[in-house]
Amino acid sequence: MTRSAPREPWWRAGVCYQVYVRSFADSDGDGTGDLPGVTARLSHLASLGVDAVWLTPFYPSPMVDGGYDVVDHRDVDPLFGALADVDALVAEAHRLGLRVVCDLVPNHTSDRHPWFRAALAAPPGSAARRRYVFRPVDDDQPDQPPNDWQSAFGGSAWRRVPSPDGGPDEWYLHLFSPEQPDLNWDNPEVPAEFRDIVRWWLDRGVDGLRIDMAHALFKHPDLVDAGPGQHTEFRRNHLMPFFDQAPVHCLYRQWRTMVDAVPGERALIGEVCLFDADRQARYVRPDELHQAFTFELLECDWSAPALRDTIGRTLEAYRRVGALPAWVLNSHDATRTVTRYGGGERGLRRARAAALLMLALPGAAYVYQGEELGLPQVDLPDEALRDPVWERSGRTVRGRDGSRVPIPWTADGGTYGFAPEGAEPPWLPQPDGWGTWSVQRQTADPASTLAFYQAAIRSRRELSKGVADKLTWWDIGLDVVGFRRGEGFGCAVNLGDRAVPLTDVGRLLLTSAPVPPADESTLLPPDTAVWFVPACHDAGGHARRG
Repeated sequence: MTRSAPREPWWRAGVCYQVYVRSFADSDGDGTGDLPGVTARLSHLASLGVDAVWLTPFYPSPMVDGGYDVVDHRDVDPLFGALADVDALVAEAHRLGLRVVCDLVPNHTSDRHPWFRAALAAPPGSAARRRYVFRPVDDDQPDQPPNDWQSAFGGSAWRRVPSPDGGPDEWYLHLFSPEQPDLNWDNPEVPAEFRDIVRWWLDRGVDGLRIDMAHALFKHPDLVDAGPGQHTEFRRNHLMPFFDQAPVHCLYRQWRTMVDAVPGERALIGEVCLFDADRQARYVRPDELHQAFTFELLECDWSAPALRDTIGRTLEAYRRVGALPAWVLNSHDATRTVTRYGGGERGLRRARAAALLMLALPGAAYVYQGEELGLPQVDLPDEALRDPVWERSGRTVRGRDGSRVPIPWTADGGTYGFAPEGAEPPWLPQPDGWGTWSVQRQTADPASTLAFYQAAIRSRRELSKGVADKLTWWDIGLDVVGFRRGEGFGCAVNLGDRAVPLTDVGRLLLTSAPVPPADESTLLPPDTAVWFVPACHDAGGHARRG
């Protein structure tokens, strides 16, 4: 009797949908998306065909940085609901066959967290202050921070605070906003607390935790200067003394042992913003994290040589540790692909082609809410901007709000279905005509971007059965990225400005844009991707065209 191959865990090659809770669906009409709103719209994700949903932070927070400034890691902010709403969401997701991933924010807390309030009330050198990164003021240079580290939101990463007993002032570290003090992971109290937090959420039934800034927890013990280009030359991130420090790997080995002992294929997923493929891959060695986001695809230019190099280097690095990447094209921190690739019809055409490329690659894939609708980045008025980077940069960097505008569910209505009729205005304004991209309108259009994503994710699941985890490059031309997955499935993307003939293509499975028929070959238009069965393996059938 032939023994069937073991089923892969959901996180190894699944498709996960990112929900930015604040902008997904508002159930109570207060202008802010919430957990009951997500639960009510989970059927959309089920119809899309994804395997899991990742929820951005919903914990108690002053919302200085969109909820990533956490006051209590074991509760829900009333803005988003209550713990019972988390339980209801998880139950409904599981009923629909969806896994649930929650955000974990371990690098820092809110400055209103009980720990930090205790630290400010305690004298220098106290146990309360040792939970964070405090350093004394230099009497000879009292206005000089301990080093040159810069906040990701602009300005110094250090803030000076007075001692409560009238003694010397101290500086504390904040790699993000001053309201987000960095924790001291060299203090045993901190890993002990977060080990309990991880277990607490797993016991509550969530299937995984996405670890925010997973590479940033430990800092260089000597706090050495970082030098110029700290948050702009991102390809040097692995060289920064506040990123990618060796002790983090020991921590994740401990977490992996704990998580793997919990029944039900739970997963640890790291936001690892490194652009050295070998260093990135170390985070997903067999005894560390289950997944780590691969941002190289998101940062890559619309260029065939650049994409081939990025994909090849990433896959090879991950292969050496026995893992697969988790590919990302969009997120709540990035400009949406439609706008990033040129905007308008051209940007949408390229975004669809990039999606087909990403979904054809070995590994997992993440889809950010509204990506399946082809939403563009919104150019918000100055007075509407909420991202702390806007003020911290002296109003020179507009920040990430344009990718966080509440998504449209219906073609019409005061909030395009984001909230009930008569609701308060959304926390970020939706532009006029936002309903053009709505779920309602696209559901009725078989040629829509939504229909395209549904077909691609469904086909990916069917085609991935028994398909190799590696790819073989197919040399078609300088401007085309082409490869085969095993013997029966291939992908080609034309990134040039001229149509390219494809030979040995037996049958088209899916196309990102219409592909005209041609004699003896397939003519691949510019900014278009296709999935195909090679001619020597084609058993007949018809193309499904985008």
